[in-house]
Amino acid sequence: MVATMEDMARQTGVPVPASVKSFLFDGWLEEIRTKGISYEQNLDGFTVLAPIDAPPKIICLAFNYYDHASEQNVTVPDGPVIVFKPRTALTGPYADIRCPGFVRELDYEIELAFVMGRECRNVSEDEAMGAVAGYMILNDVTARDIQFKDGQFGRAKGMDTFAPCGPWITTADEIADPHSLKLVTKVNGQTRQDATAAGMSVRIPQIISRLSRGMTLERGDVISTGTPAGVALKSSRFGFLKDGDRIDMEIQGLGAISNVVRFDDP
Repeated sequence: MVATMEDMARQTGVPVPASVKSFLFDGWLEEIRTKGISYEQNLDGFTVLAPIDAPPKIICLAFNYYDHASEQNVTVPDGPVIVFKPRTALTGPYADIRCPGFVRELDYEIELAFVMGRECRNVSEDEAMGAVAGYMILNDVTARDIQFKDGQFGRAKGMDTFAPCGPWITTADEIADPHSLKLVTKVNGQTRQDATAAGMSVRIPQIISRLSRGMTLERGDVISTGTPAGVALKSSRFGFLKDGDRIDMEIQGLGAISNVVRFDDP
């Protein structure tokens, strides 16, 4: 039997908000923490969607791991180099990645993403971590042939379903040091990426502080911190993704996502 929102409210004594953003930012999370409420629900029969459905911004960092920059023959930047993804790129942790048939070089990128918990502008590095609501996995799917054809990343990374994420938002208080977390990508069971977030060039406090100097970071913004080495691009061992490939991504302490690639007709 699938519980309704009314069932959940009755069992917990807390009214269920209409959105995850309301739960995170409008007092429900703090109320549950204060009351020490626990709740379990079997997810059979549910479709698990992206943990946050309409973030104000999705910001992805490029070349932010030393080993990834090296494999791409790129000098590690001294500050955050960013790409914006549209929110229509978001999809759930177990949903198919729907790739247009004209794409020939589809690639994966496991990334540690964080969700902003409060609005900030010109925040210091010392205060920056206090603005993080939580963490999740994000696959920064990229059409490499479109990337090089266009000469920039926007369309190549911005197509529908090119940001599988989840499986949930792990709140910041549960992660003592996000930079110590292990990241693993497997394609059809073969390990492609295996690293820790310690390989970041620009770390999370610096990312937040430096971005906030030029733009207001808002509650619910998703910021994805770059990918380690092991992507298909320029790899002599791995090919680009094909129809039916299964991508499994896991980040220590954050869970795992699994998505199958489906190419649409040209």
